[in-house]
Amino acid sequence: MIDIVGAVTAEAIDEETRDQPEPVHRAAGVGPVAAHYGDPMREQRTLATGVGLVDRSHRGVIAVPGEERMTWLHTLTSQHLAALRPWQGTELLVLSPHGHVEQHAMVAEDGETTWLDTEPGMTGGLLSYLEKMRFFSRVDPRDATADHALLSLVGPEATGALDTLGVTGLAAPDVVAVPGPKFRSGELPSRPSVVYDVKPLPVGGWARRVALGVDLLVPRPAMAGVVDELRGAGVPVAGLWAYEAVRVAARQARAGVDTDHRTIPAEVGLIGSAVHLDKGCYRGQETVARVHNLGKPPRRLALLHLDGVTTDQPPAAGTPVTLDGRTVGFVGTAVHHFELGQIALAVVKRNVADDARLMVGETAAAIDPA
Repeated sequence: MIDIVGAVTAEAIDEETRDQPEPVHRAAGVGPVAAHYGDPMREQRTLATGVGLVDRSHRGVIAVPGEERMTWLHTLTSQHLAALRPWQGTELLVLSPHGHVEQHAMVAEDGETTWLDTEPGMTGGLLSYLEKMRFFSRVDPRDATADHALLSLVGPEATGALDTLGVTGLAAPDVVAVPGPKFRSGELPSRPSVVYDVKPLPVGGWARRVALGVDLLVPRPAMAGVVDELRGAGVPVAGLWAYEAVRVAARQARAGVDTDHRTIPAEVGLIGSAVHLDKGCYRGQETVARVHNLGKPPRRLALLHLDGVTTDQPPAAGTPVTLDGRTVGFVGTAVHHFELGQIALAVVKRNVADDARLMVGETAAAIDPA
């Protein structure tokens, strides 16, 4: 999609951006993605009110075939995967022994292969971990990024746009409510904490309905045809800047940007989507259970409103958040939103009050309590 008129690549704006293909994928022919197509604010509005097509083909894709794949992934990750059925999706985490977030992946199961898509720059780490944990299991994880590309239809009209590709009837995400502290064992159903509906695409790959719209995994040779078909039906394109603004406004944390080496799932809203609280025997489970039962993670994810007076440049990821000169957190993703102005996701100490007068560098910031 980078050849579409007006496209500006993310790396042309920031050479250090995370939103570029990993070197190994670039060497295999994976190209850059667009930050915008000439009008980022209009593109945001399109995603918020209608539907737009976003190129996210820089994301890593791992294919896991093998008859023992579901039980194997079930034992290694935070999600209840043993009961995941064909044409369903979910999310999972790989945690450190101390319960810190190391990897986050979206999941889709097609009956023969479990597909994991993850943040650019994190594919190698996840694949390396899976390969180390194979032992004698009948699984064969591999990097499939060079063969498959992820696109996203984003917005409230995403499922309608999907009709163009011959796929209809994708159900909304099925989410299990997060139980309170010290819930009874067996209270949660033996299934993933969130189930996404998945259906095959006529060109190969699949469509998966998620919170922000519909993800499309397509064979790379078919990508141009899918894009042309959707654009021919009137679906406009939108860049990653627009996607990120919608994601931030929805308070969806991004692993590796809105997390640090100490982040635990309860701090950044990943319990409901990527963790099954009644499933044990995975790395980091003790921390997850202890924090949930106490009900007090040490930090929390907050949406900040930045005043934008001293500078119109959003702060870089990792910029400290301070209160009365003391560091109380850090900024993750910061964006210009078409309605909210400058906003950012930040991880701050739990005892920081919603009405605290915060600073991000030289910029005043306030927590959105909603």
